[in-house]
Amino acid sequence: MSDFQEQLAILRRRIAKIDQKYARPAPRKPVAPEPSPAVYLPFDEIETQHGRHCETEKLYERHRRHGSIGIADLEDLPADLLDTISNGLIRGVPPAKWCFLDTETTGLAGGSGTYAFLIGVGRITPQGFRIRQFFMREFGEEASQLSALHEHLKQFEVLITYNGRTYDQPLLETRFRMVRQRPPFSGLEHLDLLHGARRLWNLRFDSCRLVDLENQILGVERQGDLPGEMIPYFYFEYLRTHQIFRLMPIFHHNAVDILTLACLTAIVPRAFHSPEQAQFSHAAEMVGLARWWRQADQHENALALFRQALDRELPDELLFRTMWDVAALEKKLGREHAALPMLTDLASARNPWRAAAFTELAKYYEHRERNYAMALEMARNALDLDPSDALRRRIARLEKKR
Repeated sequence: MSDFQEQLAILRRRIAKIDQKYARPAPRKPVAPEPSPAVYLPFDEIETQHGRHCETEKLYERHRRHGSIGIADLEDLPADLLDTISNGLIRGVPPAKWCFLDTETTGLAGGSGTYAFLIGVGRITPQGFRIRQFFMREFGEEASQLSALHEHLKQFEVLITYNGRTYDQPLLETRFRMVRQRPPFSGLEHLDLLHGARRLWNLRFDSCRLVDLENQILGVERQGDLPGEMIPYFYFEYLRTHQIFRLMPIFHHNAVDILTLACLTAIVPRAFHSPEQAQFSHAAEMVGLARWWRQADQHENALALFRQALDRELPDELLFRTMWDVAALEKKLGREHAALPMLTDLASARNPWRAAAFTELAKYYEHRERNYAMALEMARNALDLDPSDALRRRIARLEKKR
């Protein structure tokens, strides 16, 4: 046999051994079962008359802080803190009787096809801030989950949410009715903190979303947070794979939302309750609160805050509007002479309220001082800026009077 043929035979034997090796079925590795939820969180499987579901509880101890707010500060909040912001509906309820609720759902649109698969309820305790989360591992556990939530809420008198009056409460009421249970909310006074937060901060910030205020007001920067629009997708992935670890970011997201809600409750209602004690960091917050006082017919309180805001730096557009608001309130209170300096300043500079200021000055000089020449000049200036038939009639009347 030639050397070439011998080498070829050796090569063929090697190829045969390789083919034989890979022709054998590979041994199957045993698949580890999915760990229990308790591996990731201290879950308890709860059994009710409607079946089973899971619950877990997290404690933020008293010595900890969430940005600028200490957990221990929550227990020291006064019992009458919510009186003013609730328009007197919540009176003298201590913080231990408040609960803070947030839901994570299978959709953001609501409706009868949307489930609240995770419901978190926070409460203020002597040990710190506790959050209990009610979780349904599958849709068949909803009745048990809601039944346990109903029992848990019986110990509270006030429900605090963020946009919960529009979203969370109606959604949960629908879910309770779908499983033929009575909703628990009739025995709770509901404070939706979103409305108060918007009053304070919509003139200062572009967004009043909870996570944005958490960063801007509390100084908290979330790390690795799951966007809200991704939460339904993650839950449906869990239903398909039963891999509970995929949901851990959702449990964390829900807990931090509730903690942030509680800490903002230590800030927002205080501004309404005691404006003189509130620590306003921006003049726009004063203007927002002053408008709320004005709407509540608390005109003197509104005027005081408007004037305080004018003593600070305001953007030009907000500055001119606030000057107009001060002048309008002084006139409403029968103090036209006090409105005169604001109207004069508005009339002397280019701004959206200049024509209206000239018109008010024309009224003042005509009816209060009987100075028809000055009133005529103010009316003509107003006509040049914003022509109208009412101003033309005023000018014609003033020319006759003069």
